[in-house]
Amino acid sequence: MKMLKRSAAALALCCAASMAQAKGTVEVLHWWTSGGEARAVGVLKNMLEQEGYHWKDFAVAGGGGSAAMTVLKTRAVSGNPPAAAQIKGPSIQEWAKLGFLTNLDPVAKKEHWNQELPPLVQKIMQYKGHYVAVPANVHRVNWLWVNPEVFKKADAQIPHTWPEFFAAAKKIKAAGFIPLAHGGNPWGDTTLFEAVALSQLGPDDYRKAFVDLDQNVLEGPKMVEAFTIFKKIHDDIDSNSPGRQWNMATHMVINGKAAMQIMGDWAKGEFTAAGKVPGKDYECLPAPGTQGDFSLNIDSLAMFQLKDKADIKAQDALAALMLQPKFQRVFNMAKGSIPVRTDLSMKSFDACAQASMKAFKAASKDGRLVPSFSQSMADSDAVLGQITDVVTNFFNDPGADPKKAAHQLAVAVKSAQL
Repeated sequence: MKMLKRSAAALALCCAASMAQAKGTVEVLHWWTSGGEARAVGVLKNMLEQEGYHWKDFAVAGGGGSAAMTVLKTRAVSGNPPAAAQIKGPSIQEWAKLGFLTNLDPVAKKEHWNQELPPLVQKIMQYKGHYVAVPANVHRVNWLWVNPEVFKKADAQIPHTWPEFFAAAKKIKAAGFIPLAHGGNPWGDTTLFEAVALSQLGPDDYRKAFVDLDQNVLEGPKMVEAFTIFKKIHDDIDSNSPGRQWNMATHMVINGKAAMQIMGDWAKGEFTAAGKVPGKDYECLPAPGTQGDFSLNIDSLAMFQLKDKADIKAQDALAALMLQPKFQRVFNMAKGSIPVRTDLSMKSFDACAQASMKAFKAASKDGRLVPSFSQSMADSDAVLGQITDVVTNFFNDPGADPKKAAHQLAVAVKSAQL
């Protein structure tokens, strides 16, 4: 009897899998691989499979997605792209210009995307007025994550300015803790520098430097000051930082080894996965000197042209699901981000997410919303690559000169435009 039941169960699973594949498959290339991120992407996979489609996961680890983009380029050039790939910012338009992406306007019209998405988000997801990608969320990059227990043990005050940061760091080191947990790789260095640069430049000069690529601002006195502060921060990270991934740094704050981390709110997904509660186990506040500013990062899936009709239907189903209220709530709670739809209630979200949505709406109105250059939202890959090289080389050179670094930044950005 048990054998019959097992056989029936196995047959049911087999049939279900066959039906899902018959309805179509979507292969999704992404770099959502940390604990919180994997949990979040699992939500989308489950929702798609509940509709009878098959999800083929193609995860490529690596903060910032550089490894994933290398794989994607190889696949696309060989004529075998995935159905969907995690692509962000100007890169969406670059892929569309090359003719790889499909037109999602029929799905967008049916699902009322123009009514659900803020104008800035619509623009990022479109190429020549046509939707070619779907946003999943909104991340704020300029966050400071704090372990209040470490601050209490060190008798230090949570900082709101860079002078306060360095004063707290001195006490934290004296108490035997690491002031700032940091993922010592080029992507992590650039993410940290972005917060410092925003604090010194302000949103207007930040846009001039990293969106307009203004040479005068790139090597001006404010940028020199940003590099000066950035260099000083290096004294407050531990010697084991090189090669560490961002999520490992987050767990240093979670476990009480470090007091702070400056990182986007995907870090909150790690706190959530660890069962931590904001306001009790950890605090979230804007990075020093960036109160009121919002450095924007949007996770999105660009949809590639397919030939199989069943797979195209599965691709359309995936696109439609991503902006459904259920997915927006569950995914963003797991990911640490906020819904890209500003019409959804935030009552079920935690205090950090509610603060982020409030800041997002306010910054949108006040002109303090800026695209994150470190997360590929502001510039081409060529420009970002040059910025990253200058920033990480400076940060890891004890003898580096801030004024010289600002000049090198301007020259490097100019060379990337040639």
